[in-house]
Amino acid sequence: MSRVGVLALGPAGVGKSTFCNSIIAHMQSIGRRAHIVNLDPAAEATEFEFTIDIRDLISLQDVMEEMDLGPNGGLVYCFEFLLNNLDWLDEEIGDYNDEYLIFDCPGQIELYTHIPVLPTIVKHLQTSLNFNLCATYLLEAPFIIDTSKFFSGALSAMSAMILLELPHINILSKIDLVKDEFSRKQLKKFLNPDPLLLSNEDEEYNPKFSKLNKLIANLVDDFGMVQFLPLDCSKDSDSVATILSYIDDVTQWSESQEPKEPVDEEFDVDAEYE
Repeated sequence: MSRVGVLALGPAGVGKSTFCNSIIAHMQSIGRRAHIVNLDPAAEATEFEFTIDIRDLISLQDVMEEMDLGPNGGLVYCFEFLLNNLDWLDEEIGDYNDEYLIFDCPGQIELYTHIPVLPTIVKHLQTSLNFNLCATYLLEAPFIIDTSKFFSGALSAMSAMILLELPHINILSKIDLVKDEFSRKQLKKFLNPDPLLLSNEDEEYNPKFSKLNKLIANLVDDFGMVQFLPLDCSKDSDSVATILSYIDDVTQWSESQEPKEPVDEEFDVDAEYE
């Protein structure tokens, strides 16, 4: 039986840990089990404890103190150490088969957009541990309402999508923070965006800026895979359920489950259609 893993990616502060906790809580409410695998050596557990925690192997604070490194350099060192000790990860993951593993990843996006750290871990999970993986990439809804910021976020999401080579779901987090009616209406056009139309909104800016935006819009449009699902962890449980259904589809979770024995019951066909 193949295993299912979900990577929570995105910039720092975008709500990845909240998303992981919301997925766990929803799955528990419907009788399914999942576990958080913390891959952030500086993170602390919040609502749910980490089942597997990279800090049991190495912590960012220790690295910064002992190696005299800053946060970014220390984080890279931690992941290089993990890559040299993947047998530790194999042992920690153990025999999880029919349960979700949610990998909560650091907010330093260069780990999966510029340097091949997470791609190496992804390949190991797929080839050595037989995982079906899905990447979720979160961006803050209040952030991308600005069109130029939307293009910035879309490019970072595309970069992760290309580098990781995984089924990929883009998510707009913190929908509940978009309060005013105008902004909420504006937000709808970013869920299934037309980049070419969005680029025309910046025509009042410097012509060079507008030309750059149009070129980026063409790139995003040619790629043709930048769409977003809304996430409201505060009150809209339907959004979490919807995202989970997409994850189930792309990881083929239902197909990997053991078939259940049929229950012998008397069934009146005529009564069913009366």
